Amino acid sequence: MPNVTANGIQIEYEAFGGAGQQPLLLVMGLGAQMISWPDGFAQKLADSGFSVIRYDNRDTGLSTKFDSAGVPNVVEAMAAIQEGKQISAPYTLSDMAADGMGLLTALGIDKAHIVGASMGGMIVQMMAIEHPQRVLSMTSIMSTTGAPGLPGSTPEAQAVLLTPAPSDREGYVENSVKSSAVVGSAAHLRNDAARRDMAGRSYDRGFYPQGIARHLVAVGATGSRRERLAKVTCPTLVIHGEIDALVNVAGGRDTAAAIPGADLLVFPEMGHDLPEAHWTEMVQAIAANAAKAG
Repeated sequence: MPNVTANGIQIEYEAFGGAGQQPLLLVMGLGAQMISWPDGFAQKLADSGFSVIRYDNRDTGLSTKFDSAGVPNVVEAMAAIQEGKQISAPYTLSDMAADGMGLLTALGIDKAHIVGASMGGMIVQMMAIEHPQRVLSMTSIMSTTGAPGLPGSTPEAQAVLLTPAPSDREGYVENSVKSSAVVGSAAHLRNDAARRDMAGRSYDRGFYPQGIARHLVAVGATGSRRERLAKVTCPTLVIHGEIDALVNVAGGRDTAAAIPGADLLVFPEMGHDLPEAHWTEMVQAIAANAAKAG
């Protein structure tokens, strides 16, 4: 897969679709590599007329790692945030948004449709806030505004988030499947074999748990985006699962409410994942939202 220098770092990326199609940037979430966007989902977007680009965020996969920044104490950082204190971080979501914009620049793309999942949803929100001239449309999936007072993760989901994954391959893969049962969609929508395969490929490609801690404090240091989202003018779609235990559906509803004219699509039995059964409807909704940009 190709690698470019963008925003002062190395970013690994991959493209789907033909030249001349509308560019669409996929932004993945916390500690997740670009391959966490399923190939089939990306291909469906490409088949809908987009030139799809997915990439590894900083501190994930094959993009630049910030080892010199050290590993922050996430528990202390989260406690400080609960007390209303501002925390410091090696970088923020603004820096991560600038990475994506830098990638587009390096690829000679002036404007693009942007789609983000989980923390990736927060990052595309920052792109729309801070780089509005470069955003054609935005889709925020299973994400939130970060506004104080919104319901948090369930205790079980928070444990999944904060418990370090096993460092051996087999343990990592099985832990991923078990975690999916806690935070994912209803059982009939989950595919444990696909989850196991994805976890194994992710482990082999770039097991790097240190990056997760830096991603977590980046989210905390960025704070609420709610007031700034009121100024977003690009066509916006918000997608969320009703039973999301990690990012409560209230976060998606708040995102849609914060952005003028935003559409909200809620799947009743979807959790914090991208169930294949919903890919077609998701892609159709993303394409319909993008069409509003003209």
